[in-house]
Amino acid sequence: YALAHFRKIKLTARERAIASPIIEDIISRLTFLEKVGLGYLTLDRAVPTLSGGESQRIRLSSQLGSNLCGVCYILDEPTIGLHHRDTQMLLDTIEGLRDKGNTVLVVEHDEMTMRRADYIVDLGPGAGVEGGEVVATGSIKQILKSERSKTSQFLKSPMKHPLNGSYRDSKNTAFLTVKDARMHNLRGIDVEIPLERLTVVTGVSGSGKSTLVRDVLHESMRPINKPRGKVQPVGCAGIDGAGSIKRVLEVDQTPIGRTPRSCPATYVGFWTQIRQLFASTPDAKLWGYNASRFSFNIEGGRCHECLGQGAVRIEMAFLPEVVTPCETCGGARFNPDTLYVKYNGKTIADVLSMSVSEALGFFEPFPSIHYPLQLLSDVGMGYISLGQQSATLSGGEAQRIKLVTELARCTPRPGFKAPATLYVLDEPTVGLHMADVANLLKVVHRLVDGGHTVVMIEHNPDVIAEADWIIDLGPEGGDGGGSVVAAGSPADLAKKHSPKSHTAKFLAEMLG
Repeated sequence: YALAHFRKIKLTARERAIASPIIEDIISRLTFLEKVGLGYLTLDRAVPTLSGGESQRIRLSSQLGSNLCGVCYILDEPTIGLHHRDTQMLLDTIEGLRDKGNTVLVVEHDEMTMRRADYIVDLGPGAGVEGGEVVATGSIKQILKSERSKTSQFLKSPMKHPLNGSYRDSKNTAFLTVKDARMHNLRGIDVEIPLERLTVVTGVSGSGKSTLVRDVLHESMRPINKPRGKVQPVGCAGIDGAGSIKRVLEVDQTPIGRTPRSCPATYVGFWTQIRQLFASTPDAKLWGYNASRFSFNIEGGRCHECLGQGAVRIEMAFLPEVVTPCETCGGARFNPDTLYVKYNGKTIADVLSMSVSEALGFFEPFPSIHYPLQLLSDVGMGYISLGQQSATLSGGEAQRIKLVTELARCTPRPGFKAPATLYVLDEPTVGLHMADVANLLKVVHRLVDGGHTVVMIEHNPDVIAEADWIIDLGPEGGDGGGSVVAAGSPADLAKKHSPKSHTAKFLAEMLG
């Protein structure tokens, strides 16, 4: 609207002589914002409310108007939060920077971005200790010839949908119905979400996805988690069909654990079993050690210098503090007396240093330990160590660990039935390679197969094509969005191909 206003403004000859350069500059800057997919933003939008992707694109649009050349631009996943249509607009803009004589280096997982790149550097072959090598370089054609590259494998053989062989039928299932949602740009919409199904909410940037799922659905349902809690409508007239939902959880990419001693083993919950295993060894019994002796949160067995952190922080007078390995324990976290106890030749510190893949074989005889380790391996996290500090994990890694924790809790056991849970995920594929996306989808499907409901905001084509039910908002962003333009299974959207639905258009191309 601002762009249209300044384009239509009429000036007298005197006013034009004064204001013409200013208005042209305003039009130029607004045009660049629209080119990077931010036409839906209002000019008075507070900066703290912008997402990381939106902030990055605003900085990119400012560079477009600078007309500089010979500059090296480095972009870290600029397609975050972008719909398939908006990604095309962004790539056109980036190519415009290149054509002006600049160098653009992009860290990205998006397939469309890879296929339009002039040169690709593929690292791997795996992640963590299994990566760190350049496995392929060159144009997209040269990358496709690589045998070691996982990127090449997925580009040559795209994911087949559905992964489970068939979609879950949503016609004969119960629905959760959000009535008259009117928060922000939502236009009093009624939305149906099938229970015990995977629902993906799509739409261009600013169409109202986060408002619907996080601000309305999640906030209204969250009181259920309290004793005798009931739905308390927020931004809507009410929610019907929530009687069977006993628990609501948003699985986001915030760090796991709140202390430096937190690690995957403690968060997922199998560290207690490992400590009990060490406490049952002959040496531990001889010295009178119980399971608490092998905890780095309790005095007695842990290193007295670093307090079980394995590292110490040194404050510098006029410089940032420095973190160094503990000189007393050498990073082992425990004192020598505790490290004297071994199980199958390994100390408790050796176990913390093991990768998930190594620990799988080591703890195979113990189902309570082996099962969560197997889940971590299934989601492609076999490379992380059991004692890796939670703060060093990426957002995607933290989110997958949370999903694994939930899956471990929901596993059917004699006399136990997991409460029916509504899981809310906001763009879980951010930062994930195509191979990791496949692993993530397998975990999500196992949650749904366990009788739970998953609602996910997503732009990734593979995730959208894997949904049992799609809710497409739009048709545009900001004031042009807030309506349900299409709803149904991927096949329904692809066949009906609503002219207002940008998602249905590319689904029709993707599913043929």
